[in-house]
Amino acid sequence: MAVPKRRQSKSRQKMRRGAKRWQAPILNKCPECGSTVLSHIACPSCGYYKGRKVLVVNDL
Repeated sequence: MAVPKRRQSKSRQKMRRGAKRWQAPILNKCPECGSTVLSHIACPSCGYYKGRKVLVVNDL
């Protein structure tokens, strides 16, 4: 099994952990109804995805 030859500095550790920081999800506008939706997910308010109806949404 491979073993590190030298100890990693604190600066290197922090740089590595900084790349894993939390990022806010990217929200897009639905072209059909205009509500905000996550990418690659059907719109929960109108049920459209890529210009076609994929979900049946019941209005209350």
